[in-house]
Amino acid sequence: MSDVEIIGTPERTVSRRKFIMGVIAAGATTSSVGYLFRGSTPLLGALPVQGSVERLVTLNVNGQQRRVDVLPQETLAMTLRYKLGLTGTKFGCDRAECGACTVLIDGVPSYSCSVLTHTVRRQEITTIEGLESDDGTLHPVQEAVLDEGGFQCAFCAPGFIMSMVAMVEANPNPTREEAAHALSGNLCRCADYNKILTSAMRAAEYARRRA
Repeated sequence: MSDVEIIGTPERTVSRRKFIMGVIAAGATTSSVGYLFRGSTPLLGALPVQGSVERLVTLNVNGQQRRVDVLPQETLAMTLRYKLGLTGTKFGCDRAECGACTVLIDGVPSYSCSVLTHTVRRQEITTIEGLESDDGTLHPVQEAVLDEGGFQCAFCAPGFIMSMVAMVEANPNPTREEAAHALSGNLCRCADYNKILTSAMRAAEYARRRA
């Protein structure tokens, strides 16, 4: 019998934690490669997954084409504030009730917290930052709000102002009751509705003067 000692190879063990970390790392790498080569010639005959959403999109915001990377479930409010830096659009309830996040989409006031960004790629988006003209002239609504001091804390002001802009464009000579109806989708936590309505009526007056 040979006196050569045979030493067995020790078993290799992988912890559950390391295994999961490896799976996550592999998935992230695969996702990154697909993202980097998106739009180029598919590798090895790979085809886009049916029903997938393009992440790198171009938005028409305040008259400018803005290229931005968005998640499939990302809302327009998130994109405007945290990707494009347009912080005039406020988060209030984040469930389409308070109107603080109101922007105009093709001229229609919309709750941006409840609109998926990828659904508005071919539409015109206007935020409060886009109301001022290139020479620094304020929009009639902005002038009216300043002159009337229509808000207290003013957290809700951007949303109200965007709704007022849509109102004066659709109805430049509203009654106070019609103005109240036009702004009914916006809430003021200071409950300063009387001064807000007065600002809306002044805004319509200023808009008529410029027309």
